[in-house]
Amino acid sequence: MTITNDRAGDIADQPLRVAIVGTGAVARLHAQTLQEMPRVTIVAAADTLPGRAAEFASAHGIPNAYSSFDDLLAAHKIDVVHLCTPPGGHAGQAVIAFAHGAHVVVEKPPALSLADLDTMTDAATKAGRRLAVVFQQRTGSAVRHIRKLLESGAFGRPLVALCQTLWYRDDDYFEVPWRGRWETEGGGTTLSHGIHQIDLLAHLLGDWRLVQGQLWRLERDIDTEDVSTGTIVFTSGAVASVVNSVLSPRETSNIRIDTDKATIEVDHLYGHDHTNWRITPALGVSESEAAGWALPADEVQSGHEALLDEVYAALETGGELPAVADHPARALEIVSALYASGRENAVIERTRIVSEPELRGGMRAPVTPLQQG
Repeated sequence: MTITNDRAGDIADQPLRVAIVGTGAVARLHAQTLQEMPRVTIVAAADTLPGRAAEFASAHGIPNAYSSFDDLLAAHKIDVVHLCTPPGGHAGQAVIAFAHGAHVVVEKPPALSLADLDTMTDAATKAGRRLAVVFQQRTGSAVRHIRKLLESGAFGRPLVALCQTLWYRDDDYFEVPWRGRWETEGGGTTLSHGIHQIDLLAHLLGDWRLVQGQLWRLERDIDTEDVSTGTIVFTSGAVASVVNSVLSPRETSNIRIDTDKATIEVDHLYGHDHTNWRITPALGVSESEAAGWALPADEVQSGHEALLDEVYAALETGGELPAVADHPARALEIVSALYASGRENAVIERTRIVSEPELRGGMRAPVTPLQQG
């Protein structure tokens, strides 16, 4: 293996040197996965909260801890930076990492706006590096199989879809200072939670054409929405209804796609395996045809491990990012369109999201308060 890096002094056949920036809950998933990968070494961790990086490093056997990202990069040559920080810092941190010659793996949402994501992707291109966004719901053998069948036309034409992220987050969850605030979280449950299932839906159905959405604040004492509803029309003609919530005691994440020949469903919470998927043939579909849709015998669960395995395989060879990490902007485009629709009370076409800078600048939108007095 050769490490692809533009800086002088690269050494062939060495493990990829990794830094984890931000050491909250999701960083543990990154550390645990990376430690199982034979050609990866976690060199250092950084967190601005006093003592937090040191505690994280000690817990995961990481030799170096810093309270400053700049200090970390000054002390070590890093091949891949994992950004597990709040989303408001992602754009600036990614630009710094690319300038130091590192690839970037960033947790969702990748940025607070499409404009910030543009800055990140432009910096990656200029540096000859890769930007991989962690949308781990795309991963797993079931998704790969279902997507292949949809793209081949085996299910016929996709017609109607449901996409629901019904989660529960109490008031204590929003006590974290950056949560529930436009300036620091960028948006509410649509951006922070629903984007995962929206991304999976788009991964399965492809490009979108129109979006209409509504934002609601029913219960939580926050600036952003705690519920959103919307409609997505894909270029295939499929129409999807989307609901996102942090007020739902029985939590679930689910997608349903009805096609000419079948109903495809996944019902899970934070990850899925084959047991979470169901394919129901339409009347008139033969048993032999439906049998050909069966999920593969070799099962891979969704999750960070599945995503990082594929991403690092590409980084090691210098190849393009795999399907589990391509199209970094598509889900953020849809989410941006939902907020823009709420702001303008209008249907938003993708051509506008792509071409109008003002629609790429942020998610802020009026939220309809319906709290009962």
